[in-house]
Amino acid sequence: MTITDPSSITRVPDEIARRVVMPEGHREDEPLFEAYHWLRENAPLAQVHVEGYDPLWLVTKHADIMEIERQPDVFTSGGGAVPGSHNPILQNQAGDAFTKSLTGGSLRILETLTYLDPPEHTIVKDIANDWFRPASLKKWEDRIRDLARAAIAERFSVGTNDLDIVQDFALYYPLHVIMTLFGVPAADEPRMLALTQEFFGTQDPETQRADVAALTPEAAAQQWSNTIQDFYAYFDTFVEERRAHPRDDLASIVANARRPDGEYYPKEVAYGWFIAISTAGHDTTSSTLAGILEALAQHPDQFARVKADPGLIPDLVNEGLRWVSPVKHFARRATRDYVLRGQQIAEGDRFMLLYQSANRDPDVFEAPDEFRIDRRPNRQIAFGYGPHMCIGQHLAKLELRVMLEELLPRLVSLEIIGRRVMVQTNFVGGLRRLPMRVELA
Repeated sequence: MTITDPSSITRVPDEIARRVVMPEGHREDEPLFEAYHWLRENAPLAQVHVEGYDPLWLVTKHADIMEIERQPDVFTSGGGAVPGSHNPILQNQAGDAFTKSLTGGSLRILETLTYLDPPEHTIVKDIANDWFRPASLKKWEDRIRDLARAAIAERFSVGTNDLDIVQDFALYYPLHVIMTLFGVPAADEPRMLALTQEFFGTQDPETQRADVAALTPEAAAQQWSNTIQDFYAYFDTFVEERRAHPRDDLASIVANARRPDGEYYPKEVAYGWFIAISTAGHDTTSSTLAGILEALAQHPDQFARVKADPGLIPDLVNEGLRWVSPVKHFARRATRDYVLRGQQIAEGDRFMLLYQSANRDPDVFEAPDEFRIDRRPNRQIAFGYGPHMCIGQHLAKLELRVMLEELLPRLVSLEIIGRRVMVQTNFVGGLRRLPMRVELA
């Protein structure tokens, strides 16, 4: 492979690097996607130095992300031979230092799949992998459809509804589905929602915790840690209860999982599963649902097409996932020297995989900045790729499909009537607020 002459590589302007790397740069879509476009066109694999962060390679192309993701031995998520030596969720240097101060030097603050590499990742994933397979999920479809119908009845009335489509609707249905299947009591769902918003909104002033020193360099890591501890406190009794009295739910499967030697896994492993399910298990789906309804309001021709042909709903879901890409990044680290896109990578280099950019890559998607519900093929990687592809992807698609099958036939019109607000995060998130007028038959 030919290695590119370093002197010929285009330098990334500081403004673009900061917009992509820092959470503040994700408050508005248009300038963010302009930055992604510039990078893809001028520096598709670019090493940047943003003050307060480790040097980073920004990975904007679909093919490069797939090449990285399919090789966890070369591009580690959790540290490779030294577990906990890498943070798969980008924090600033102060945040990583704060995390290490809590853990005795490790960045592995959670025992969850994100922080693991194969073969450990494979072993822990197998605890509940079968539950998330499409064939296993089919038995839950009728229950999910009942929940979708109930959500529509609860959140809308016949006629004109002026509401915030995020705060008044999209947040609740995916939350209620995953908590119902998981086994969390409905009375505890508001607590789970608040903790999820704090968990993914560590850099967002609207979700700042009162017990976190605001505006300090390590504030995000402190909020992350405090929220995790709140989750632990809640789920400790959850584990004990499910071990004593197992039920037909996902929580019982996780709580009662045993190692090959017959002993229970440490509680921290169950906590890691529970936190992942209770956060990403609904937040990404609610972001996508809100984004799909916004896109349909902005594209009345597409709205009319899918209403006329409900068979397009699975394609609408797939395009919505590409369009929204609620998981904005994961970070990886090279375990050895490597050549990627003609550039020499050194052992220890860090990478920020930019899924939103990859899902607008013109090398893969025709007219990538157009919302097309009949896009085929649609090789979106909103759920990642390789061993770390999201275990809950089939459940998320099922939830979205069922809700749209129930909602679209009753939708007469959709209109955006106020200013959209995005969650301030470079990790997981989408719309925070979107006032809409919804007419229901």
